[in-house]
Amino acid sequence: MTVVVDSSLVVAALIGPSADQRWARQVIEGGALAAPHLMPVEVAHVLRKATLSRSLSADATGMAHRDLLGLRVELFPYAPCAARVWSLRANISTYDAWFVALAELLNCELATVDHRLVRASGPRCEFLSPP
Repeated sequence: MTVVVDSSLVVAALIGPSADQRWARQVIEGGALAAPHLMPVEVAHVLRKATLSRSLSADATGMAHRDLLGLRVELFPYAPCAARVWSLRANISTYDAWFVALAELLNCELATVDHRLVRASGPRCEFLSPP
C-alpha cells in the first residue's frame, strides 16, 4: 500500500535524530511512497540550513542530498489537491496541508515525525508517526 511521506519524515530518515531515523527508514523501505512534488526542495532546504549552521558537515549533507535524489517516491502536482489545501488553511500551513490533502486523495496514511501535525484539527487522513 502507498504511504504519503512528508518532509519531516524524509529529513529524519536522511539525517536523524537516531530514534526517529530508524523508524523513518523503516517507513521509506516499507513500500510505495508518494509526496507533493515540492517535497524534495523542502528537504534540500533543511539540508542547506544544516550545512550553513554547521550542525552537519557539508559531506554529510551532500550524501543525504544524493540519497534524497535516489528515493523512489512518486511526486504529485498541486492542482488536484488545491481546493482541499485551501480549506485547511485555518488549521495547518499550506505546506503541511498539501501532504494531508494528498493522503486524503490517495486514501492512504501520511507518515510524519511532526507531532504537531498529527494533533491538528481538520485532517481526515490517518497518520503514521513514531511510537
